[in-house]
Amino acid sequence: MKSNVYDQPFITIAIGDAMPRQFHKKPLRQKMVWRIVLLSTLFAGTRQAQAAIGCTLSNPGRDLKTLYPEMTSYREELREIRRLPESANAFEWFQERLASPLDPVYEGADTPYTFYLVFQGNRLLGYVHGVNVPGRGGVIQIFLAVDPETAAITRLFFQRLETPSSAALRDRTVRDQFQGLTLADFYMHDYFQAASPGHEADKVGRLSPPARLPPDAWTDWHAILRGVRKNLLLLDLFLFHRRHDPFFNRARELLNPKESPS
Repeated sequence: MKSNVYDQPFITIAIGDAMPRQFHKKPLRQKMVWRIVLLSTLFAGTRQAQAAIGCTLSNPGRDLKTLYPEMTSYREELREIRRLPESANAFEWFQERLASPLDPVYEGADTPYTFYLVFQGNRLLGYVHGVNVPGRGGVIQIFLAVDPETAAITRLFFQRLETPSSAALRDRTVRDQFQGLTLADFYMHDYFQAASPGHEADKVGRLSPPARLPPDAWTDWHAILRGVRKNLLLLDLFLFHRRHDPFFNRARELLNPKESPS
């Protein structure tokens, strides 16, 4: 069987080291051989994943250090839904909870997802993960930093957002609204949206787009909301062991009491 870069469970990188130290000590000829092997492996993985596009940080060492100044190392974990046990059920789980049509390029079972685990020594500081969602001016890349204990958002930032209203959408006050939200808040929003619009307990419903956002830019705002939900879903699926499912089930029971267990 051909090797695939996505078969590798994780890559750990210490800050200040572009490559493992033992690599630097090898003779020049041996270094070249290792580079050829590495490029060949990456190319093989790219060919197999060409039907689906993932989202990675352009400069993870710099970006993660900005998010977590105390960081000493980070680890990249590559995941795909199709590689999970009972992958068909996992993909159905994802579709049901996203509650909107899936994009075949950015949201397939074979889409590669890169999770960044940030450490200070042996202490896990946080998770960082990005997703692609289609916007008016092209793909929007939404990254979340989340607390590893509470699964709540600590930071939201855009790596890519190409739209005439991008400056307004990138504004810190707009992005800071998402701090503290969890996937449970999005699940309960489904209930409030249908049963009690404007309820004060609906945290997602209280999110506000930038002031005086042009009508045609609302498409991007809704794409961002969907992207945040999608990002939290993937974090819940791969890293938090679906801990928020009770909130999803409760919201569904409230909306459809006849379907709830007696």
